[in-house]
Amino acid sequence: MTSIPCTFQIPFTSKPVNSLPPLPKLTSKFLGSQKTLSWSRPSRIGPSNGSRTHCWFKFGKNGVDAEGAGIYGSQGRDDFDRDDVEQYFNYMGMLAVEGSYDKMEALLNQNIHPVDILLMLAASEGDKPKIEELLRAGAKYDVKDADGRTALERAVNEEIKDFILGFSVQKA
Repeated sequence: MTSIPCTFQIPFTSKPVNSLPPLPKLTSKFLGSQKTLSWSRPSRIGPSNGSRTHCWFKFGKNGVDAEGAGIYGSQGRDDFDRDDVEQYFNYMGMLAVEGSYDKMEALLNQNIHPVDILLMLAASEGDKPKIEELLRAGAKYDVKDADGRTALERAVNEEIKDFILGFSVQKA
C-alpha cells in the first residue's frame, strides 16, 4: 500500500444530532481534485476542530498489487529514456564513485537502448528488483557495450548471472 499524506476536516460533536451533515471533502494533491467520501459518515465523538490523518490508498488487484496499478512492472522498452539512465546512475551513487558522467554518456552515445543500459548498470550493482523490472520491460541481456561486455558479463556475481538467465528462461 502507498501512504499519501492528505488532510480533511470532519466536524465532530458529542451531542446527538438528528440529521447528518454533508459528507466531508477529501483534498489530496495525488488525486488532483476534491472527492466526496460516500462510503463513510463522520463520527459523532472527538475534537470539535476536525483532525489530521494519513490516507492509505489501495491500488490494483485486491488493493495491493502495484503491477496491476501500473506502478511497477507495467512499463515497456520504449517507456525508458536517457533521463531514467541518469536518474538510476545518480540514485545508485555511481556518480559519486565515478566522479563524472563520462561512463554513462559513453554508454548512451553507443546507440544502445536506455533499458539495456539500465540492465547493464543494475547487473553491475546486483540490484535484483531493478533487474526484474527491466527484464519484464523487455531489456536484452545480450546487448554489448563498447568493450564487448553484456549485462551478464557485467553482473556483480554468479547469483546475479543466474538470476538474469533464470528470469529470461521463465519469461520465454
